[in-house]
Formats: sequence, C-alpha cells, structure tokens
Amino acid sequence: MARAPFEIAGRSIPAGGTETVHLPVSTLPDHTPVDLSVKVHHGRRDGPVMFVSAAAHGDEVIGVEIVRRLLRTPQLKSLRGTLLVIPVVNSFGFLNRSRYLPDRRDLNRCFPGHQSGSLGARLAHIFLNQVVLRCDVGIDLHSAAIHRTNLPQIRISPGDRTTRGLALAFGAPVVLTSPLRDGSLRAEAAARGTPVLLYEAGEGLRFDEMAVRAGVAGILRVMRSLSMLPAKGIAPAKATPYICESSTWLRAPAGGLLRTFRAEGEIVEAGDVLATVSDPFGEHETNLEAPTAGMLIGRAILPVVNEGDAVFHLAALSPRAAEDTVEDLASQLERDPLFDEDEII
Repeated sequence: MARAPFEIAGRSIPAGGTETVHLPVSTLPDHTPVDLSVKVHHGRRDGPVMFVSAAAHGDEVIGVEIVRRLLRTPQLKSLRGTLLVIPVVNSFGFLNRSRYLPDRRDLNRCFPGHQSGSLGARLAHIFLNQVVLRCDVGIDLHSAAIHRTNLPQIRISPGDRTTRGLALAFGAPVVLTSPLRDGSLRAEAAARGTPVLLYEAGEGLRFDEMAVRAGVAGILRVMRSLSMLPAKGIAPAKATPYICESSTWLRAPAGGLLRTFRAEGEIVEAGDVLATVSDPFGEHETNLEAPTAGMLIGRAILPVVNEGDAVFHLAALSPRAAEDTVEDLASQLERDPLFDEDEII
C-alpha cells in the first residue's frame, strides 16, 4: 500500500516527492511579499517527520550553508519518513544581516506567537503550527552572536533523555545542558511534545568550514539513528562527545587591546594565560588566566574590549572514560545550566 501524501499549506506532496512550499508571512512596506519557505522531502516509506531549521536569528548564516549542503546529499534519495527543511526562518533579519526582526524583537523569544500579534508573534505562530508541531523531532541551527565564535556543540534540555540520546548520536565535540527559555522555540516545542536539538557553531555573518561540516555530518547521524537513512555513507563520530558539567564566561580584566593566545577547542589547565589586555601605549598589560581546567568552547573575536567584556567561554569537562554509563551522563548534564548568547554580554 502506497504511503499517503504529506499535506502542508494546501499542497499535497506524494510519497517519494520533493517540493518547496511557501507559507505567506507578511508584505514589506514596498509591497514585496515575504514567505516562510519549506523544502519537503516525503519518503516512499514510513518513518519519523523531522524538521531542520536555520537563521531564526538572521545573522546566523552558518545554518543556511549547512541546510544547503544537507539538501544536496545523495542519502536523501533513500529517505524513510519526511524531512522538512527551512533554510531561513527569519527572512527580515537575514536580509538586513541582523540577529533581530525589524522592531528589534528576538524571534526566539516570540513563541508560541499569535496570528494577530506583532510581526515576530505572527512568524512564530506560523512556523510553530505549520511546521514544528507537524514533526516528531527537530534540529535548530544557530551560531554565536556577531563578534564571537563557538566550538561546534549541541545544547539540550535538562532531564530530557530523548534529546540526550540524539545529541550523542549527532557527535558534536561537546554536549551541554541549556535551560528552556520562556518564549523560545525549544521550550514551546518541548511543552507540545516535540524534542528539539539546538546546534551552536561558528560566528554570526561568517562561514566556518569545520562548523558547517560538523553540522551536516551530525544531522545525517541523527537521521540514521532514527532509521530515516541507511548507514551506508554516514560515518560515525570519531570520538565520544565531551560532556560539559558546568561552564563560565571569563571576562576582560581591563579595557584595551586584546591579544588571545588560545583558541576554541583547546583544553587548558588552571593558571594558563589565555590572553593579554594592553593599553594603546603599551605601558600596562593584564593577563587573563584560566581559573580552572577545562575546554574553551567559545571566545570573542574583536581585539578591542571594555573591562568586563566576555572573552572566553570555559567548560568544565568529565573524562571520556569507557566506564561512563548513560545514567552517569544524565547526572552530569543536569548540572549548572548555560547562559544563552544575549545573557553573556
């Protein structure tokens, strides 16, 4: 018996079909229409429905490139289930090269939204109800805010065994627990029964080849773990992800010119000099030292800093030991939650 078509926005995509569907969102002041465009791959055989979304923050272009490459992978020809891909959720911010909507709202604080609310509320309402809640699982792609960069990492909800298992399948270098924020896509989706992984990597308005490749490979691994794709051609992660027990942002000890000596992904020991801040005359220098051992999972890019600016994101790590059990990982992931991008400034 043939699989039933996938219905979305009045369109019917047959089993084995692929189609781009445009969901009307708004009209710009110059009368240009704005749509939420969704690429639908509806597999011939039954399986989960999954979404992959990018650019909820308009300046996070790495996710857009990850999505572009994902859509070109030959494995999708063997898809079981249905894949919904949204390259650009926040078209307004994307066109303006801005994290935010035109009214300075953060789309990722507008959920669940409302069909007659603000622009952000309307967009959130459309995305949530016509895409996210149609799915069994989702992956939301992000990067650090502008002028910062993140090591590829997966952030998951505390206590959520489903996202924990998917995160380990994804195979990013680091897995961190991050609390559900009021108004965020993850929080609203979790409340409605749709688990969502959040992938963070790279820098706003920049491409990073490592971050892009890690993102594409991780999505394919998750799809394989859900039996949406065959194992052939999908390489397993080379190493078990580090589990972050806690993290802290190290801040500039003075204002001036920042010279960094360590990069994201490096493991440091307590007392290691990570950077130096100098005044423009070169008369005073202040070192920034690691207070504890850990891995650098994010850092500032700009060499000009004010006193107190966030400079390095340092994660405390558990040893990657063979005796680690699922229960051990669960208890580690319950510890100190992370700040999100807006809260560290």
